[in-house]
Amino acid sequence: MQAVIKTGGKQYKVSPGEVIRVERLDGEPGSELELSEVLMVVDGDNVSVGDPVLENASVKVKLVEHGKAKKVVVFKKKRRKGYKVKRGHRQQFSTIEIQEVRI
Repeated sequence: MQAVIKTGGKQYKVSPGEVIRVERLDGEPGSELELSEVLMVVDGDNVSVGDPVLENASVKVKLVEHGKAKKVVVFKKKRRKGYKVKRGHRQQFSTIEIQEVRI
């Protein structure tokens, strides 16, 4: 069974047992969460597509850990003007394990 979920403004194709990184979710590592924004579920030959989300469908996940990605450096410069700006950013993420897809 596979599902397409939406979290953090992105869409992910998931199936039970997978471990993926998503935008940071609220909760403590080890806790179980339920994601209700399910866009599509594929169960063998049966395909259910939402408009935009499926009612009564959810994905049960276990929050494995929180972390930060590598630093992204943003450097801006305008030549001959003396303008330079250097900024960095580290995106926070959560690692989740997909446990169950419910319809």
